[in-house]
Amino acid sequence: MRVRPVSVEGLVEELADELISQKPDNFLRVGIDGPDAAGPGVLADALIGPLRLRGRPAVRVNTNDFLRPASLRLEFGRDNPDSFYTGWFDEAGLAREVLDRAGPGGDGRVLTRLWNPETDRAARDPYHPLGPGSIVLVSGPLLLGGGLAFDFAVHLEISAAALRRRTPADQQWTLPAFERYAEEVAPATFADVVLRVDDAKRPARVEQRW
Repeated sequence: MRVRPVSVEGLVEELADELISQKPDNFLRVGIDGPDAAGPGVLADALIGPLRLRGRPAVRVNTNDFLRPASLRLEFGRDNPDSFYTGWFDEAGLAREVLDRAGPGGDGRVLTRLWNPETDRAARDPYHPLGPGSIVLVSGPLLLGGGLAFDFAVHLEISAAALRRRTPADQQWTLPAFERYAEEVAPATFADVVLRVDDAKRPARVEQRW
């Protein structure tokens, strides 16, 4: 296995170049997968400017805006890691309102937010028409291996010790879900890009996994 250290700035520029080189059937659907402690949203946000400078409009979607209703998420308690693993996020809604619409045969009009977790009600946001060549950046945890139709996947890999250290105390109950995800799904074995982010300021790219 070969692991190459890279600066944060260099990593963003590398990924932006890699993304614009992809040739999807329609728009490009990118999943940036990792626990909040690994910063998938931070990376997705950092890509927007460089992509636009390269002539590709970027649209951001965060899975925290695609939660299932609290009555379903919390059916087995507020700190149940199995519920977090299997029923926290509305993957069907994400597929229906974002990935399918941005995929082959889709109408190119996506919802960037489906659910308002503060009110626990539908967000009722308008559809966002995608411009030509748009790249849809979807960030969040547990994104891969469940059938979501991404054209390109980035997985942020973080050790159990670093994840525990960087996860707030009130979210420590989610850690068994990430352990299960690593064992059952093994996203690092099939993502297009794997980044090690034990130190957020000193990421490394896994370039050879066999």
